[in-house]
Amino acid sequence: MIISHSFKETLKFGKAIAKHLKPADIICLSGELGSGKTVLAKGIASGLGIKTSKITSSSFVLIREHLEGRLPFYHFDLYRLKEARDISTLGYENYLSGDGVSVIEWGEKLKYLTPKEHLKVELSYHGKFKRTLKFYAQGARFKDLLREIRESRTFQKFKQNKKKVRGE
Repeated sequence: MIISHSFKETLKFGKAIAKHLKPADIICLSGELGSGKTVLAKGIASGLGIKTSKITSSSFVLIREHLEGRLPFYHFDLYRLKEARDISTLGYENYLSGDGVSVIEWGEKLKYLTPKEHLKVELSYHGKFKRTLKFYAQGARFKDLLREIRESRTFQKFKQNKKKVRGE
Protein backbone atom coordinates (compact mmCIF):
# COMPACT_ATOMS: atom_id res chain seq x y z
CA MET A 1 0.00 0.00 0.00
CA ILE A 2 1.12 3.51 -0.84
CA ILE A 3 -0.34 6.84 0.14
CA SER A 4 -0.01 9.52 -2.49
CA HIS A 5 -0.21 13.08 -1.18
CA SER A 6 -0.82 14.78 -4.51
CA PHE A 7 -1.61 14.53 -8.19
CA LYS A 8 2.15 14.81 -8.88
CA GLU A 9 3.00 11.87 -6.61
CA THR A 10 0.37 9.68 -8.28
CA LEU A 11 1.87 10.57 -11.68
CA LYS A 12 5.31 9.70 -10.30
CA PHE A 13 4.10 6.26 -9.16
CA GLY A 14 2.71 5.65 -12.63
CA LYS A 15 6.05 6.55 -14.20
CA ALA A 16 7.84 4.22 -11.78
CA ILE A 17 5.51 1.37 -12.71
CA ALA A 18 6.04 2.00 -16.44
CA LYS A 19 9.79 1.42 -16.13
CA HIS A 20 9.12 -2.25 -15.41
CA LEU A 21 6.38 -2.97 -17.94
CA LYS A 22 6.69 -5.43 -20.80
CA PRO A 23 4.53 -6.29 -23.81
CA ALA A 24 1.17 -7.87 -22.89
CA ASP A 25 1.23 -6.53 -19.32
CA ILE A 26 -2.21 -5.73 -17.95
CA ILE A 27 -3.01 -3.30 -15.15
CA CYS A 28 -6.58 -3.14 -13.86
CA LEU A 29 -7.48 0.03 -11.96
CA SER A 30 -10.47 0.24 -9.65
CA GLY A 31 -11.83 2.85 -7.29
CA GLU A 32 -14.49 5.46 -6.89
CA LEU A 33 -15.05 8.25 -9.37
CA GLY A 34 -12.25 10.80 -8.88
CA SER A 35 -9.98 8.48 -6.90
CA GLY A 36 -7.05 8.90 -9.29
CA LYS A 37 -7.37 6.10 -11.84
CA THR A 38 -6.85 8.39 -14.83
CA VAL A 39 -3.99 10.21 -13.09
CA LEU A 40 -2.20 6.90 -12.52
CA ALA A 41 -2.90 5.90 -16.15
CA LYS A 42 -1.38 9.24 -17.26
CA GLY A 43 1.72 8.51 -15.18
CA ILE A 44 2.11 5.07 -16.73
CA ALA A 45 1.66 6.52 -20.21
CA SER A 46 4.19 9.26 -19.47
CA GLY A 47 6.69 6.66 -18.27
CA LEU A 48 6.25 4.91 -21.62
CA GLY A 49 6.97 8.15 -23.50
CA ILE A 50 3.41 9.25 -24.27
CA LYS A 51 2.26 12.82 -23.60
CA THR A 52 -0.08 12.96 -20.62
CA SER A 53 -2.33 15.40 -22.49
CA LYS A 54 -3.29 12.53 -24.80
CA ILE A 55 -4.64 10.44 -21.92
CA THR A 56 -8.18 11.40 -21.06
CA SER A 57 -11.01 9.83 -19.15
CA SER A 58 -13.48 9.78 -21.96
CA SER A 59 -16.63 8.12 -20.78
CA PHE A 60 -17.77 7.32 -24.31
CA VAL A 61 -14.67 5.67 -25.81
CA LEU A 62 -13.94 2.25 -24.36
CA ILE A 63 -10.44 1.73 -25.82
CA ARG A 64 -7.86 4.24 -27.02
CA GLU A 65 -4.61 3.22 -28.68
CA HIS A 66 -1.42 5.23 -28.17
CA LEU A 67 1.38 3.86 -30.33
CA GLU A 68 4.11 6.49 -30.03
CA GLY A 69 5.82 5.35 -26.79
CA ARG A 70 8.40 2.75 -25.82
CA LEU A 71 5.54 0.24 -25.94
CA PRO A 72 2.05 0.65 -27.37
CA PHE A 73 -0.33 1.82 -24.66
CA TYR A 74 -3.94 0.64 -24.69
CA HIS A 75 -6.12 2.70 -22.41
CA PHE A 76 -9.47 1.16 -21.52
CA ASP A 77 -12.13 3.26 -19.76
CA LEU A 78 -15.03 0.98 -18.89
CA TYR A 79 -17.04 3.49 -16.83
CA ARG A 80 -20.09 3.31 -19.12
CA LEU A 81 -19.86 -0.43 -19.76
CA LYS A 82 -23.22 -1.93 -18.79
CA GLU A 83 -22.37 -5.62 -19.14
CA ALA A 84 -19.04 -7.38 -19.55
CA ARG A 85 -20.21 -9.09 -22.75
CA ASP A 86 -20.59 -5.66 -24.38
CA ILE A 87 -16.81 -5.36 -24.72
CA SER A 88 -16.36 -8.78 -26.31
CA THR A 89 -17.43 -7.44 -29.73
CA LEU A 90 -14.51 -4.96 -29.72
CA GLY A 91 -11.79 -7.61 -29.88
CA TYR A 92 -10.40 -6.52 -26.52
CA GLU A 93 -8.49 -9.81 -26.17
CA ASN A 94 -6.18 -8.75 -29.01
CA TYR A 95 -5.06 -5.75 -26.97
CA LEU A 96 -4.50 -7.78 -23.81
CA SER A 97 -2.31 -10.36 -25.50
CA GLY A 98 -0.66 -7.96 -27.93
CA ASP A 99 2.61 -6.10 -28.09
CA GLY A 100 1.66 -3.29 -25.73
CA VAL A 101 0.58 -2.46 -22.21
CA SER A 102 -3.12 -2.43 -21.33
CA VAL A 103 -4.37 -0.19 -18.53
CA ILE A 104 -8.02 -0.79 -17.72
CA GLU A 105 -9.92 1.82 -15.71
CA TRP A 106 -12.96 0.37 -13.97
CA GLY A 107 -11.39 -3.07 -14.45
CA GLU A 108 -13.91 -4.66 -12.11
CA LYS A 109 -16.56 -4.20 -14.82
CA LEU A 110 -14.89 -6.93 -16.89
CA LYS A 111 -16.15 -9.46 -14.31
CA TYR A 112 -15.73 -12.95 -15.80
CA LEU A 113 -13.68 -11.54 -18.70
CA THR A 114 -10.93 -10.25 -16.40
CA PRO A 115 -7.64 -11.86 -17.42
CA LYS A 116 -6.44 -14.46 -14.93
CA GLU A 117 -3.04 -12.77 -14.74
CA HIS A 118 -2.80 -9.02 -14.15
CA LEU A 119 -1.76 -6.33 -11.70
CA LYS A 120 -4.70 -4.80 -9.88
CA VAL A 121 -4.44 -1.37 -8.29
CA GLU A 122 -7.25 -0.20 -6.01
CA LEU A 123 -7.34 3.56 -5.49
CA SER A 124 -9.31 5.23 -2.73
CA TYR A 125 -9.64 8.56 -1.00
CA HIS A 126 -7.41 9.10 2.03
CA GLY A 127 -8.27 12.64 3.04
CA LYS A 128 -9.00 15.57 0.76
CA PHE A 129 -5.91 15.36 -1.49
CA LYS A 130 -4.40 12.02 -0.50
CA ARG A 131 -5.05 8.73 -2.24
CA THR A 132 -4.36 5.19 -1.08
CA LEU A 133 -3.06 2.77 -3.70
CA LYS A 134 -3.24 -0.94 -2.94
CA PHE A 135 -1.54 -3.42 -5.25
CA TYR A 136 -2.57 -7.03 -5.91
CA ALA A 137 -0.69 -9.37 -8.26
CA GLN A 138 -2.42 -12.22 -10.04
CA GLY A 139 -0.01 -14.67 -11.66
CA ALA A 140 3.74 -15.19 -11.65
CA ARG A 141 4.59 -12.36 -14.07
CA PHE A 142 2.69 -9.83 -12.01
CA LYS A 143 4.10 -11.05 -8.70
CA ASP A 144 7.53 -10.42 -10.22
CA LEU A 145 6.39 -7.01 -11.50
CA LEU A 146 5.07 -6.03 -8.08
CA ARG A 147 8.35 -7.10 -6.46
CA GLU A 148 10.31 -5.02 -9.01
CA ILE A 149 8.12 -1.99 -8.31
CA ARG A 150 8.55 -2.35 -4.55
CA GLU A 151 12.32 -2.68 -4.95
CA SER A 152 12.59 0.27 -7.33
CA ARG A 153 14.53 3.37 -6.35
CA THR A 154 11.43 5.57 -6.72
CA PHE A 155 9.41 3.40 -4.36
CA GLN A 156 12.25 3.14 -1.84
CA LYS A 157 12.87 6.89 -1.97
CA PHE A 158 9.18 7.52 -1.38
CA LYS A 159 9.17 5.20 1.64
CA GLN A 160 12.25 6.98 3.09
CA ASN A 161 10.73 10.45 2.60
CA LYS A 162 7.53 9.39 4.34
CA LYS A 163 9.49 8.05 7.32
CA LYS A 164 11.28 11.39 7.64
CA VAL A 165 7.96 13.24 7.56
CA ARG A 166 6.55 10.97 10.28
CA GLY A 167 9.78 11.09 12.31
CA GLU A 168 10.47 7.36 12.19
